[in-house]
Amino acid sequence: MYKPHVLIVDDEEGMLEVCRDTLWRLPGVQISTEGDPLRALERLSHETVDLLICDIRMPKLDGVELLRAAREKDADTLILLMTAYPTVESAVEAMKLGASDYITKPFVPDDLRATVGRLLESKQLRAEKTLLQRQVERPYSLGEMVGESSAMRSVWEAVLQIAGADIDVLVSGETGTGKELVARSVHRQSSRSQGPFVPVDCAAIPEDLLESELFGREAGAFTGAARRSLGLLEFADGGTVFLDEIGELPMRLQAKLLRTLQERKIRRVGGTRETPINVRIVAATNRNLDLEVKEGRFRDDLYYRINVASIVLPPLREREGDVAVLAKHFIERFGTEGAGASRNMDPDALEILASYRWPGNVRQLQNVIKRALVISKDPTLSVNDLPDELVALTDSIPTGEREGFFETRRRTTDAFEREYLSKLLTVCRGEVVQAAKKARVPRGTFYRLLKKHGLTPEDFRS
Repeated sequence: MYKPHVLIVDDEEGMLEVCRDTLWRLPGVQISTEGDPLRALERLSHETVDLLICDIRMPKLDGVELLRAAREKDADTLILLMTAYPTVESAVEAMKLGASDYITKPFVPDDLRATVGRLLESKQLRAEKTLLQRQVERPYSLGEMVGESSAMRSVWEAVLQIAGADIDVLVSGETGTGKELVARSVHRQSSRSQGPFVPVDCAAIPEDLLESELFGREAGAFTGAARRSLGLLEFADGGTVFLDEIGELPMRLQAKLLRTLQERKIRRVGGTRETPINVRIVAATNRNLDLEVKEGRFRDDLYYRINVASIVLPPLREREGDVAVLAKHFIERFGTEGAGASRNMDPDALEILASYRWPGNVRQLQNVIKRALVISKDPTLSVNDLPDELVALTDSIPTGEREGFFETRRRTTDAFEREYLSKLLTVCRGEVVQAAKKARVPRGTFYRLLKKHGLTPEDFRS
């Protein structure tokens, strides 16, 4: 766990002892003292200091020079100046120089402790805000896992069994199956539930930034790195890190991540000191990592390290009965966001959803329901509210694999549509604008119907 480093500089040994004895009670803080300001200046060149406490007036080198040196090394370093000659002018001057605060000698120990605690807490809050802003926004969130199929019951049982073991987990499944939901469920059911859950999309962050995002960086580590920054692994201390699409991780970073998982220590980019971390890794991939390992695109030792426990998410097409359950869930969730009462879906539309193969899985179904709720003006969602391409693909399922009234009606409707469109194009000699007007449908809809039935206007212009 990262401990903020406080360096106290004063040429009076007695003052160093008072400060050290006062601040050692602060939890999780590393305290260092230095009586020689020149040695302190040297330490600032190679040590990371979160808070510098120094006297303004010292022989050899005053506190102002130390302040400037600390700020050049890391612009985020906090400065607390001590002075025995308090005036309004000195306070204003200290702030102009970049000091975070100042305290007068002699001081009450509780005042020093409260000031230091407040400064370190404000810095931690700023760091957390920055890290949260850096995280990639997820394009979807289901809120909870939903389903009644036996395939999903097996997933829930695996989550409950694995969550309490505090071991690293690999979640695999196609895109859109809800791998992050599983990771969040593992976190919530574990002893780390009160700690942070930090998602990292390994595929969305550029390779040249991913290392510093994961491991952090020291000021000056590379061009443009003016400030020290905690990495997401360090920020997640005590909680869970979700490494989404870990199969996209470059080989160079795979080696560094492997060492981190083995040692449970991280080294920031440009740094020399290792910092212990206490995190659980839940990794996810839509790739076949066995194949990736065989073809040399993924390290076998990292694969074995993250695959201590495994959860495989089934695609939606293999979750019998869950399409209707999920559709109802999404309608209840998003149906109240528009104007009007709660919505439902007619059996014909539900049957089409159940027949579709869903290459985009749950995420695609969610988006289809959202779209239908937006465009529909009726309390009941119908086939007309579903995307034309979805209906057309569903209609292409062989007749022998489908039975029932709705399928028969759909095939009859298709035959009518094709015959009607063909006759209309013949009369209009292939002119789509004229044919759409006669059919009293928008031109875009007319084109979609032609595409659905494989009709080409040019074939009717002769």
